[in-house]
Amino acid sequence: MKPIYEPRGAAKEYGEAAINIYTGCPHRCYYCFAPTVLRRDREQFHTCVEPRKDIVQEVAKQLDREHITGKLIHLCFTCDPYPTGYDTTPTREIIKLLKASGNHVQILTKGDGHRDFDLLDGGDWYGVTISTQDNHLAGIAEPYAADPAIRLTGLLHAKARGIRTWVSFEPVIDTGVLKLLQKYGTAFDKVKIGKLNYHPSDIDWADFGRRAEVLCREMGLDYYIKDSLRAEMGKGGCSK
Repeated sequence: MKPIYEPRGAAKEYGEAAINIYTGCPHRCYYCFAPTVLRRDREQFHTCVEPRKDIVQEVAKQLDREHITGKLIHLCFTCDPYPTGYDTTPTREIIKLLKASGNHVQILTKGDGHRDFDLLDGGDWYGVTISTQDNHLAGIAEPYAADPAIRLTGLLHAKARGIRTWVSFEPVIDTGVLKLLQKYGTAFDKVKIGKLNYHPSDIDWADFGRRAEVLCREMGLDYYIKDSLRAEMGKGGCSK
């Protein structure tokens, strides 16, 4: 077992190395890609959530065996490092191991990771996924994830502790996220923006992408437009 791996495809846009800590995720986001990628039954993926077998011990072994150091390691792609309602001690133990080996972590969650802020420093990244500014819509699209307001509050607390912060506006399901970007942008050290893929949407992606980019530039943000959205922006039409 080699829990630390190099992401491929679109995932590589997020980092050079990653670990998936849990077998599933309870958040039940309707757009979740993980069951398909893992070839898992969707219901089982959302209900059977536990640490992967011996994950902490296996991370320790791989770090020692391969002398992995000096990397920024993403937590996580096919699960959430802070699944709401579950014991996240394995996440904490893995962060300790990575930091002790001279690595840094890049966290991305729809949960609440504030319990581990004491382990992080200015070389680490704490990030949250925000898909909509509409709490009602979030309750439908991400029914068991932490409330978006809780995610943003955690991000603000991380920023106050000197931890680098970032937001993944992906997949966008509501263009109102631009208002959140404008309101809270000063709390973000990095922003990544991506479209909703493989699901119907009435969003004009070309227009949305251009407006998002203009806003990021005006605010002086470090931003990244995901490839699938960038491709839409290259099509005809004018930004409003």
